[in-house]
Amino acid sequence: MSDDRNVLGGALEECGTDPVTGFYRDGCCNTGPQDVGNHTVCAVMTGEFLQHQREIGNELTTARPQLGFPGLKPGDRWCVCASRWLQSYEAGVAAPVVLAATHARALEVVPLEALQENAVDVPADPSSLL
Repeated sequence: MSDDRNVLGGALEECGTDPVTGFYRDGCCNTGPQDVGNHTVCAVMTGEFLQHQREIGNELTTARPQLGFPGLKPGDRWCVCASRWLQSYEAGVAAPVVLAATHARALEVVPLEALQENAVDVPADPSSLL
């Protein structure tokens, strides 16, 4: 059982297994000292987000098997670098975020409010949405 926490303070949930995501390719947005890119935001890929990432030099649609990277398409859930997600947010093309699967370390880079604005999961207490 992992002690990693999500941005809401709860246990970090799985982001995606088809394709298998995460810096450690364990399906979760876990992070550690080796993860200099801070791959902690669980994002649901959109065409706009992928296009923007390509434009800023972060090509995510091309497979790179040697790195265990399958190439992404709209609808895939993937642990993206917090700084790259923030760049897209600031450009108005942020990908939707799964808060329960986004590691708390994302908050070192991205304000919680920005993540919440783009959340696609419902919190345990839905009254917090009011």
